[in-house]
Amino acid sequence: MIREFQHGTKALPSNLPCRLIKVGAVEWRQIAQRVRTDGGRLLTLWGADDRDRDGRYRVYAAYLNANGVDVIEHEMDGGARPVYPSLCEFFPSSLRMERTVFDLLGIRSMEPDQRGWLRHGGWSESAFPLRRDFESNSQSAAVSEPYPFVQVEGDGVHEIPVGPVHAGTIEPGHFRFSVVGEKVLRLEERLGYTHKGVEKRFEQLPLEEGHRLAARISGDSAVAYSWAYCAALESITSADCPPRALQLRALALEHERMANHLGDLGALGNDAGFAFGLTHFSRMKEDLLRTNQACFGARYLMDFIVPGGVVSDLPAHAHRLLLDRYRTIEAGTASMRNTYDNHAGVQDRFRETGVLSPELAWNLDATGLAARASGIPHDLRADCPWPPYDKLKPKVSTQPSGDVAARAAVRFDEIVESLRICRALAGGLAGGSVRNAIAEAAPGLLGIGVIEAWRGPVLIALETGPGGSIRRCHPHDPSWQNWPLLEFAILGNLVPDFPLINKSFNLSYSGQDV
Repeated sequence: MIREFQHGTKALPSNLPCRLIKVGAVEWRQIAQRVRTDGGRLLTLWGADDRDRDGRYRVYAAYLNANGVDVIEHEMDGGARPVYPSLCEFFPSSLRMERTVFDLLGIRSMEPDQRGWLRHGGWSESAFPLRRDFESNSQSAAVSEPYPFVQVEGDGVHEIPVGPVHAGTIEPGHFRFSVVGEKVLRLEERLGYTHKGVEKRFEQLPLEEGHRLAARISGDSAVAYSWAYCAALESITSADCPPRALQLRALALEHERMANHLGDLGALGNDAGFAFGLTHFSRMKEDLLRTNQACFGARYLMDFIVPGGVVSDLPAHAHRLLLDRYRTIEAGTASMRNTYDNHAGVQDRFRETGVLSPELAWNLDATGLAARASGIPHDLRADCPWPPYDKLKPKVSTQPSGDVAARAAVRFDEIVESLRICRALAGGLAGGSVRNAIAEAAPGLLGIGVIEAWRGPVLIALETGPGGSIRRCHPHDPSWQNWPLLEFAILGNLVPDFPLINKSFNLSYSGQDV
């Protein structure tokens, strides 16, 4: 990637081409600047407490570029106030990640915004839950301090606080609107209200069980997360996953993509006042979930992907069931797309609502579906295809307008492409077993798994401990990059348009609050 920093570079186990580059503080920023200039993307940023091993802290940044993934490691002395240079100047999406690293590890970036992100009074300011010496039952009482939202002043400006508790089953999140009348001047989000301690929980599990927890990080991306975890573990152990298992994993991943797109298209219709759309797309999603149950053994595939393969093969009658379901989804989706495109009320609500321009999407590090709807043609299945996608040649759908209509159109296109991929997989499954045993992993190894989920790239950074344990596991959801986009897409729109714009992104609260 960067010639002048090759001295500290080594290959890193991953399902994609991956390198680890160890650098100092100056190089840490120089690499970020070069990646941005060269058109690369920040995948994630995380930290580690290694004081029990060598007395130091570490911070990592994973970048995606044309050649694969580069993981940059910067180490700091294990003193009371470890600091490292901020990446926000080059990648604005790193800000919330940097604030989170401090909340969990006490590693501070040199970024002016030092507000907490995840703490919410859950633990004291002197406690850092991901440190090796953290003991939850011995910490001082936590204090929930007021959060200093940015104030907007002017004639007629007032604030509307929404959440963190919402109606129904939606997870908590606070949205602070500054408005004049009903027009939004500013939106500021505050998330992280249900921090679950997933990263700490990983450290209590053996390596061969971590995939079950990974699948439950964000339930609508269970296949992607469990595949990313298994990809990291299999890369570390040089495991050979059977070709048939890889094809079944891809089949499950495309089912997960279609199920979410079908559900979202129905919800978008409902938020536009078109309940007919919700009814029909809900029926199609339910039919697909029942097909999952019949073919994979569960409606939501949280335990289908396991280290070394998949938990079971398809039943004998699965091929006919799958092709029948694909046929009905194709016909139903085409019919509903025609209905949406020709419904004046739906188009009035969708078009020019929640616009995220291509320039702004690029500057704010948009990723996944949200980026593709703003003209950025990134999809790992096509850009850096791993087996079996290297033989499937997925087509990437983009839209230039960046509005709700564009995000709906990308969903429609991706359902059609997923159906093509699924038919190719179902009709050309390799013979042989669906699971191989994996070897015991040596301690002190770092592996990376990256999978293109329906929202965008999901990443697992897995470090092995002694005796088959997990020393550190960092999961990353693309919602980290895309939640800030909502604060810009809403500007100039009316407050009542917020549910529709929010649903058009449909980001994960749980995925960024592990």
